[in-house]
Amino acid sequence: MHTKACDTKYLKNTSLKLLASITASLLFMGSAPMPEKDLSEFTFTETTIENIHSAIETKTMTCQAITQGFINRITKYDEISNLNAIIYINPNAISKAKQMDLQFAENPKLKPLQCIPVILKDNFDTADMPTEAGSIALKGSIPPDDAFIVKKLRDAGAIIIAKSNMGEWAFSPNNTISSTHGETHNAYDLSRVPAGSSGGTASAIAANFGVIGIGSDTGNSIRGPSSHLALVGMRSTIGATSRDGIIPLLLNRDVGGPMLRTVKDTARVFNAIAGYDEADPTTKAYLEHKVADYTAKLSLNGLQGVRLGVLREIVDETTADKDTLKVYSQALEDLAAQGAVIVDPITIPEFEKLIKATGFCSRFRYDLNNYLATLNSSNGIKTLQDVVAQKKHRPENAGSMNWAMKVPANITPAEQTPPCVDVQGDPRRKALLNAVVNTMDDLKLDAIVYPTWSNPPRKIGDSQSPSGNNSGKIAPHTGQPAITVPMGYVKNGLPVGLQILGRPFTEDKLFQYAYAYEQATMHRRAPLLFP
Repeated sequence: MHTKACDTKYLKNTSLKLLASITASLLFMGSAPMPEKDLSEFTFTETTIENIHSAIETKTMTCQAITQGFINRITKYDEISNLNAIIYINPNAISKAKQMDLQFAENPKLKPLQCIPVILKDNFDTADMPTEAGSIALKGSIPPDDAFIVKKLRDAGAIIIAKSNMGEWAFSPNNTISSTHGETHNAYDLSRVPAGSSGGTASAIAANFGVIGIGSDTGNSIRGPSSHLALVGMRSTIGATSRDGIIPLLLNRDVGGPMLRTVKDTARVFNAIAGYDEADPTTKAYLEHKVADYTAKLSLNGLQGVRLGVLREIVDETTADKDTLKVYSQALEDLAAQGAVIVDPITIPEFEKLIKATGFCSRFRYDLNNYLATLNSSNGIKTLQDVVAQKKHRPENAGSMNWAMKVPANITPAEQTPPCVDVQGDPRRKALLNAVVNTMDDLKLDAIVYPTWSNPPRKIGDSQSPSGNNSGKIAPHTGQPAITVPMGYVKNGLPVGLQILGRPFTEDKLFQYAYAYEQATMHRRAPLLFP
């Protein structure tokens, strides 16, 4: 078992910072795309689900050796580098891998995700590990059962090998700082942030500490960190995946989802986690939109004839990073080269007015109190009031706590004025959804594209530079699916991402478009600090 105390002193070695700068510069100068792997030779860096299954089937590697190898990478690199992405290693991971080896010896048929190592964000319930949501208030809290998504992953054969650091209560889209384990850094440049709040998952997967990353996204927190770490991140339609067992921020906007290094692997994971869950009523809508296999439409020709709208008004060009915009312009050319019809620009009527009217309403107190009631807690934390009264939160989050506490505990979200509810029950959110979909219909668009963030990752401690976060402007309000895929790199080798937004329940098409773009450009590069 491996844990990190919240007062752990990390190394702040000048040579490491110099190495980060040098390697980032080398990456920015360019390196050849990663060649297709020889499936008979297993390597831990940039490995895929297919690589791992081939290694097991050919008996090149055992599940135990694969699991131990990823755990070894975590223990070797995470703390000494000051990445601080991992907070807890599952003490049961190796025994689970041994069981899988025995099962494979008796029946050599692999489940869809068998032996694939998972890094879970710290707000996903696990009955065999603490789930703390980055908060000292839940230090050591072990929930009674697994989150629905965690159950689905385990059913598919995946092994949860570790929990990752996250921003306390998922409050910040800009950085990943918990009151339990401190701040996570960016695997491409240790002086930079990984965005938030799923930055621990993103940096861990980017550094090849696992293959499957799972995060949550209330406004940005899957797509932003994925963009900052050259990953594929899917924020699905609200209702395509269950939120049961995910510690909530704002349940009417929360989504759990995958963060991986390739589109195909992301689609394979989505096969496992998407679906109806009676514990989450929103997923009933999925029954009308069920997809048998999210990898079925993956094709090198997946962009041929696809109409993509360029939403330039989402980007504030007065503060946007010029290099990021150049990379974005190149991305549009690359999409067109693959046969996409680029409709540039598109305009959504009253866009600024609509997105300002759908500001995040506060239901954190209500949602968190409901979650806390499911715990058999002996630490004296029964409600958000207890967290505030005992000052068990980062001082920097006092404003967010006050914002949440302004809503009386006896007021339900539906009783707020205006109601703080789902898309169909909130006329402000519905108006934005209608405006976006009507624009897509009028222009016969298949999807809308824009930079995930218009600016590269900030420096650690910088809260003043323009963030350029575009992720929170549409999808969280409208409930639409949006995927981010690596778009390239800007100065000092910092990753930037391309976001593709679709109509509700069109995740299969977003995977199709993202895969064709990914395969044509092959932008993903491993961070050189983690060989």
